Amino acid sequence: MLCADTVDVRWEDQETGRTRRMMANLDDISQFGACLLLDCSIPVKTHLRLAHSNGELTGKVVYCVLREVGYVTGVEFDPSSMWSQEKYRPEHLYDPRRLG
Repeated sequence: MLCADTVDVRWEDQETGRTRRMMANLDDISQFGACLLLDCSIPVKTHLRLAHSNGELTGKVVYCVLREVGYVTGVEFDPSSMWSQEKYRPEHLYDPRRLG
């Protein structure tokens, strides 16, 4: 699902051991993962939490690529933390299958 919303992202910095926190743009979301736009890089395999208006989702970074707009970051949700519209509906949500 394509979407637009902001989420609070938290992860442990692998170098310092400190918790890092940043607001991210949520670009798309599915049952198994999401794509975020961040201002900094997060290493692949880093575990993180995405806090949203109804709770949080947990997962790990599967890619993080620098683009013109920032760091495009793919997150795979933990099996116990899969997304559904009933749990959390982003502010703007669009199903591209509805085209046509």
